[in-house]
Amino acid sequence: MVQVAMDHPSNKEPGQKSAMQKIGWFTATCVLISNIVGGGIFTTTGFMARDLGDPMLILLLWFMGALFAVGGAMIYGELGSRLPHAGGDYVYLREAYGPLVAFLSGWTSFTIGFGAAVAASAISFSSYALRVIPIEDEQGWLAKGLSLSLLWIVTLVHCRGVGTGGRLQLLLTSTKMVAIGGLILGGLWEVASHDNAHLTGQTTQQPTFGASAIALVLVTYCYLGWNVVGYIASDIAEPSRTLPKIMIGGTAFIGAIYLLLNLVYLSALTIAELAREPIVPVAEKTAAALWGPQGGRVVAAILCLSIAGAVSAMTWAGPRVCWAMAQDGMITPWLAKLHPRTAVPVRAIVFQSLWASLLVLSGTFEQLLVYSGLVLSFFMALTLSTIFLLRPTCVMDRRHYHAPLYPFLPITLVCGAAALVISSMLERPAESVYGATTILSGIPLYYYWRRAVSRHRHKP
Repeated sequence: MVQVAMDHPSNKEPGQKSAMQKIGWFTATCVLISNIVGGGIFTTTGFMARDLGDPMLILLLWFMGALFAVGGAMIYGELGSRLPHAGGDYVYLREAYGPLVAFLSGWTSFTIGFGAAVAASAISFSSYALRVIPIEDEQGWLAKGLSLSLLWIVTLVHCRGVGTGGRLQLLLTSTKMVAIGGLILGGLWEVASHDNAHLTGQTTQQPTFGASAIALVLVTYCYLGWNVVGYIASDIAEPSRTLPKIMIGGTAFIGAIYLLLNLVYLSALTIAELAREPIVPVAEKTAAALWGPQGGRVVAAILCLSIAGAVSAMTWAGPRVCWAMAQDGMITPWLAKLHPRTAVPVRAIVFQSLWASLLVLSGTFEQLLVYSGLVLSFFMALTLSTIFLLRPTCVMDRRHYHAPLYPFLPITLVCGAAALVISSMLERPAESVYGATTILSGIPLYYYWRRAVSRHRHKP
C-alpha cells in the first residue's frame, strides 16, 4: 500500500512519544463525548415529531441509534486496537482499500464531516439565540448573520493559537455538560410529578417507512463522533488496550444521555407542540413548558454556549485533516503552511470556515443534517467493512481487542447502514445528489495532486 498520512512527521507512532506527552483514558473519553454532543440532540426531535407523529417510535429510533453506535464502536475498537496510529478512518481505509479511498474519506471528512457539521451547528446556535432575545426574522438573514458571526469569532480565536483556543474550548465544553445535566435532572424531577400522557397518547399520523429511514439518518448523525479517538490514537497511553474501552464506554454513556433527554422532551410536550414552528429549538420549548418562558430563555442561553462549544471544537479539529492531507501532498501545499508565530494551520482553518460559511448561506438546518448524515453513514459502513480485510492480515496477540459476534455483528451493521443509505437516497434524492457530487469531486482532485506531486519529485 502507498503510505499517505502516516509518513507525516506530526503523526508520530505511539512509541515515539513519552508518557508525559500522552493523555489518559479519562481525557480521551472527554474528547469523545465533547465531539459527539453537538447541536443535533437539542434540535432533531422536532423534525422527528413532525414526520413521524409517534412518541414511542421516536424513542425506539433513538434506542436503535444507540445500539448501532455501540456496535459500531466495538468494531472501531478492534480496528483501533490493531492499528493504534493517528488517523483513524483514514488509516483503516488506506490499509484495506488503498490511497484513493483514504483520500476520499479525508476529503469527505473535511467537506462534510466537519464543514457541514460546523454549518449545521452554527445554524442551530442562531435558532436558540433568537429564542433568548425574541426578534422577528421572517427572511432569515438575521439568523444567518448570527451563525456566521459565531463561526468567524471562533475561527479568529483558534487562529490566535492553541493556548487561546484551548481555554475557550474548556469553558464551552464545561458549560455544555452542566447544561445537559441540569436539563435532564430538572426535567425528570418535573416530569415525575406529573402524568406521562404525552408518551402514551395517540399518534398524530401513520409514519411511513421512508420517513422512519430519514429519521434514523438524523439520529445516526447525532451519534457520529464515537470514532474520534481513533484520529488521536498515538496521543493516548496504551491505545491497543484502552481504545476499545474509551469508544464503547463513552458511546454507551452518550446513548443513555440521549435517551433521557428525549424522555424529557416527549414527556413535557405533545407531539403537536414539538412539531410546531419553530421546530429547531426543542430543548428551549421543553424548558419553557416545564419552568415557564423565563426558564426557557435561560436554558436557551446556556445551550447557545453549549452549541458554540461544538462549533469551536470542530473549527479546531477539522482543519487538521485538510492540513495533514496538504502535508502529504494530497492537496495544494499552500494549505500546509503554519503561522510562523502561533504554529497553527491558519490557512486550513480559514479555508474550512469559508466552506462552512457557504453552506450556512445556501442550506437549511434540516438539509444539512440529511446531506451530512447520508454521506457519513456511507463512509461509516465502508470503514466498518474494513474489518473483514484487516482481521485476517493483522498479527494477533493478547493486546488486541476482539469485537464480539464476528462476523455477524459487522455484517449486520454494514448491511443496516447500506440499507439506511439506499432508502434515504430514494426518499431525499436532492440531498443524495449533493452528497454524491461532493464525494466524486474528490476523485479528479486526487489524481491532479498525485500527478503534481510526482512531477515535483522528479524535477532535477
